[in-house]
Amino acid sequence: MNGYPPGQQASGAAAFMKAAFPVTHSRFTIDDSRMTPFRVFKYASPLLLYAGSLRAFLGTGLVVWLPLLYSFVLVPLLELALRPDARNLSAAEAELARRNPLYDWLLYLVVPMQWGALALFLHQVAFVPAPATDLAGRTAVMGLLCGSFGINVGHELGHRSRKGERALALTLLLTSLYMHFYIEHNKGHHKRVATPEDPSSARYGEALYPFWVRSVAGSLRSAWHIAAAEARKAGAPGFSRRNALLVFLLMEAMLLLLVAAVFGALALGLFAVAALMGILLLETVNYIEHYGLQRRPAPGGRYERAQPAHSWNSSHVIGRVMLFELSRHSDHHYLASRKYQELRHHEEAPQLPTGYPGMMLLALVPPAWFYVMNPRAKKIAGTPVPATSEGSI
Repeated sequence: MNGYPPGQQASGAAAFMKAAFPVTHSRFTIDDSRMTPFRVFKYASPLLLYAGSLRAFLGTGLVVWLPLLYSFVLVPLLELALRPDARNLSAAEAELARRNPLYDWLLYLVVPMQWGALALFLHQVAFVPAPATDLAGRTAVMGLLCGSFGINVGHELGHRSRKGERALALTLLLTSLYMHFYIEHNKGHHKRVATPEDPSSARYGEALYPFWVRSVAGSLRSAWHIAAAEARKAGAPGFSRRNALLVFLLMEAMLLLLVAAVFGALALGLFAVAALMGILLLETVNYIEHYGLQRRPAPGGRYERAQPAHSWNSSHVIGRVMLFELSRHSDHHYLASRKYQELRHHEEAPQLPTGYPGMMLLALVPPAWFYVMNPRAKKIAGTPVPATSEGSI
């Protein structure tokens, strides 16, 4: 098979480029519909961030900051020029993608790369003298890795059915000191999404910075209640080794002690800062994913079923690939076990005006965020449900 429709052949590089990168209304659209291998290996492109991070950890000066400039300057600018791509795979294509192990191995590869990057970061900040600007840049780059890979890929693997994949998810979350995310996200957020009871769903009119505090504290509290209830259900006290949250906190404490013993106080402090940055990157994504969208109360004190209209989505290609299709968020909530390469665009899902990286920057400036997003949230949700509404899932 040559990847072209029946009766159609390639006509040289010019024809290939015309087919692969058609121009529409002066904005570019990336078309991979005829490049089946590209569908797989485009998801290897985020791993190039590790190459940039290697340069950042070993280099000095501007090169230290290049991964951040790429992620939060170049990508947002490109996504303003590139047209969104809302096409879905056909049923046959989705089945082939689901069965293709290369998609899974790209995620598995993140585990050694993440731990290798963390080890190199700790070595460099502990044992190689560097100016404060380089230390700050390396810490920020490690934070970017913690959020983009430690938590995001950990999130993807944490929804898998196989125990081995879920174990890999926990090893990634450990690098970000956010293992309780595995408990709260899967058993709390997915149940309570877009309701006042969900700490990870941003309310209409809520700025990013108070949301950070509410979401981080509320998620930890939720994880405790879930883990303690599961321990009691298993016949053990809530405060016992059957409490998964306590086990995860112990593992994180042991990692911190190991870092302190091997690399010293400076490396320990910078690792903690990097992990916090990764956590805040995650919480910023949480903020933009459900801002101002609320499920309506239903009879019996419950809420309507979560629908595509309860998650903000982005079909901007670079952000989709960078985050392993996280921005097709409505379909993820529709079927959490669906693998990233299968996630679909829903026409009824509200769309963000640009990709996730650009929206994350916008969220850092609350007046600008409200100016752009409040009219959209009102249009999608009608009258937003007050944060004090009562109900159960």
